[in-house]
Amino acid sequence: MIVCEVLVLALWFSASAVIPALRAEVGLDAATASLFTSAVQAGYVAGTLISATLTLADRLEPRRFFMLAALTGAAANGAILLFEPTDPFVIVLRFVTGMSMAGIYPVGMKIVTTWSRGDMGLMVGLLTAALTFGSASPHLFNALAGVDWRLTLAICSLCAVLGAVGVRFVRLGDELPPSPPFDPRHALQAWTNPGLRLANLGYLGHMWELYAMWAWIGVFLAASFATTMSDPGDAAFWAALGTFATVAAGAAGCVWGGLFADRYGRTTLTMLALGISGACCLIAGFLFGGPPWLLIALCLVWGFAVVADSAQFSASIAELSDRRLVGTMMTTQTCQGFLLTLLTIHLLPVIVDQGGWGAAFAFLAIGPVIGIAAMWRLRRHPDSVKLAGGRR
Repeated sequence: MIVCEVLVLALWFSASAVIPALRAEVGLDAATASLFTSAVQAGYVAGTLISATLTLADRLEPRRFFMLAALTGAAANGAILLFEPTDPFVIVLRFVTGMSMAGIYPVGMKIVTTWSRGDMGLMVGLLTAALTFGSASPHLFNALAGVDWRLTLAICSLCAVLGAVGVRFVRLGDELPPSPPFDPRHALQAWTNPGLRLANLGYLGHMWELYAMWAWIGVFLAASFATTMSDPGDAAFWAALGTFATVAAGAAGCVWGGLFADRYGRTTLTMLALGISGACCLIAGFLFGGPPWLLIALCLVWGFAVVADSAQFSASIAELSDRRLVGTMMTTQTCQGFLLTLLTIHLLPVIVDQGGWGAAFAFLAIGPVIGIAAMWRLRRHPDSVKLAGGRR
């Protein structure tokens, strides 16, 4: 399941990873560059909204749902190569790619929860690590392909096809609950249940920061290295490799976060990770144009911490919700989170233009502050005894 998730989720940032190359080749403007990422987020929101309303993640056979979604995303991503990068239809294809992801991430999380035996945090953490590494992989393809954006997109689509084939070999766990009857009101439990509401608020604080950082860290590193390296080719290569390392570090963070949360508590881990990533937000922008090694070192810490808590919000949802609706609650949670990312992804370059990278990244620190407050309240709520076997 992890291998399949890594392969398919290469689609998510496949086009975002090649933005620096497209800017150099076709003069891609900042607004269009933002749409390359936010169109995927918007498509994901639309897809998860449909899936949550129809409770598809809990009513369809999960492996078939995953396979169909992966093939759809691969086709949409590959079709980008048939158009000029500035063609508006490319944004439509990115939207379709995002819609297909609604059948990948939450469905994959539901599958791994069926294997949980007191290690929910680790199970979901491993899958989120796969999402993180899969999201990072286009930046590696980008670096190794000599920043050839066409080859990067082609490799990502091929990976998704392999993931679609591979999911047929996945076995479902013994803890798969029965399918619930259709009721569009099921999704509303995400906010009517107090424990779920606080867990979702914490997740929204986390998402305020995460995807804006992932979407723009490559541009940030490329711009910073361009001021400190005399060879533009070296700057582009090391920026792509540095971006891959930054995002991929989160895979280790997810696994560590799962082990830590299962042992010491979900709210403990989430507040700790949010605190570290929030501090990195406040520091990173002020290192712009500084020594590359120092900037990369900070970004590795940031990349590790910024997603170390992600799986634990999902694990909390799984533990606090009706077992029959785990897939729908996870889909609803991610729908809300990715809707929020549409705001931060587009606001960040505007703030950069007005106040520089220091102000832009400090703006992202608002999310961790809100997330910590929500998880502190959940820690004090009676429902928190359901988390990690009573380890809050």
